[in-house]
Amino acid sequence: MAGDGLLNHDLLPGEKGPQDACGVFGVWAPGEEVAKLTFFGLYALQHRGQESAGIAVSDGSNIMVYKDMGLVSQVFTESALNTLHGHIAIGHTRYSTTGGSCWDNAQPTFRATATGHLALSHNGNLTNTHELAERLKDIRKDSGELFPEADQNANSDTDILTALMAAHPDLSMEKAALDELPKVRGAFSLVFMDDHTLYAARDPQGIRPLVLGRLDRGWVVASESAALDIVGATFIREIEPGELIAIDEDGLRSSRFAEAAPKGCIFEYVYLARPDTAISGQPVHSVRVEVGRLLAKEYPADADLVIPVPESGTPAAVGYAQASGIPFAQGLVKNAYVGRTFIQPSQTIRQLGIRLKLNPLREVIEGKRLVVVDDSIVRGNTQRAIVKMLREAGAAEVHVRISSPPVQWPCFYGIDFATRAELIAPGLSVDEICRSIGADSLSYISLDELILATGIAKDKLCRACFDGVYPVELPKDSGLSSHVMELTERGETAMTAIDEAVRRP
Repeated sequence: MAGDGLLNHDLLPGEKGPQDACGVFGVWAPGEEVAKLTFFGLYALQHRGQESAGIAVSDGSNIMVYKDMGLVSQVFTESALNTLHGHIAIGHTRYSTTGGSCWDNAQPTFRATATGHLALSHNGNLTNTHELAERLKDIRKDSGELFPEADQNANSDTDILTALMAAHPDLSMEKAALDELPKVRGAFSLVFMDDHTLYAARDPQGIRPLVLGRLDRGWVVASESAALDIVGATFIREIEPGELIAIDEDGLRSSRFAEAAPKGCIFEYVYLARPDTAISGQPVHSVRVEVGRLLAKEYPADADLVIPVPESGTPAAVGYAQASGIPFAQGLVKNAYVGRTFIQPSQTIRQLGIRLKLNPLREVIEGKRLVVVDDSIVRGNTQRAIVKMLREAGAAEVHVRISSPPVQWPCFYGIDFATRAELIAPGLSVDEICRSIGADSLSYISLDELILATGIAKDKLCRACFDGVYPVELPKDSGLSSHVMELTERGETAMTAIDEAVRRP
């Protein structure tokens, strides 16, 4: 979801688009209302997860966790926040990718330790969860401690990681983290705390974003820089890949648990991050506008107007209009007050389809040749409905332009795409997709041009959903054969790997 709290791909009832796993936030600020600061930080990160929300607060001797299913504004009331007293807080807003959507898997996770308590929030997805679970069992057995039933039932990667870090009675939390984090694989931007200290850590590839900010009387860490702005914090820097920071009464200290090998997620620039966020020094809005400019040069159209699919298609549409000289217009109006709903529409209401959330401005588009700019195509259902609606409103031609390459491969690092079987791009050519959605023409920006727009070197980006090159070892239950995993670990694309695997006897 890009900036407005409503997914483009959630425009159709029951339509599921790419979802980021989570947003995380943490604050260390004695004398401040840390629970309320965390609430507003999570509010700014609502687009990163909409199934559950939670806040943990420490007063120096105890940690209290408050979490529930729903949006941030649904979970927390003023009276609830007033019960959360302390000087350290962490928060989380979740969309499940590992573990089901239920209260038990809402975060922050919590564990008692030999010396106090641990609460943890995680953005990303671990790829060696089974290995970590076996390690946890071994640690319990070696210590002579029976494996707790709660750990046996842990069914999320985050819960297992929390239990692992809490399972070192002879180590401080900081040392336990430095011991365990080098063994963790996959994407993880972590914000966690014990009774006295706020911690943040980022995987060696830095796949998911994580930033550090300064308050007048404290520190803030968050998934995106926009969350720092909203709570009045000054951006200091990104948490480095492979870095662990600790913040307590002695100040801020930094340790390194792994060498940095940056592979930031390119889809953050396309769709996931808010447009008012900056990642790796690049303002996301500016990148999206530049993508539109490059898209216009790569795939021009003879048209009268450029219109976006609001909201995440808007910056690229602006760029397309600027580069092409075709006037920009708002031809589709979105209901700003329709967010995610857990109310299932009746068949009668479902037949209204996309008009529940989007409606055309007939006087703008009637008789016009349109360039319609959107951020991505998942199944094609949303674009098909939009094209049909625009034609019914009198559009003479509809030329669809997409500000990302075709999504071809699943993500194992914290984005929940539709399964590969559900994605439209792997099974159809661009011309076939164009016919499927009923457009006059369809073009996607090329991967090279998208990379150029980010200003980041290709080898510093994870592009796996577009090209099948996975920068971190794939999970063994990924559905890809061992041949495929061996080849992709050597840097070959997954498509080449599958072709190679098929050719082998």
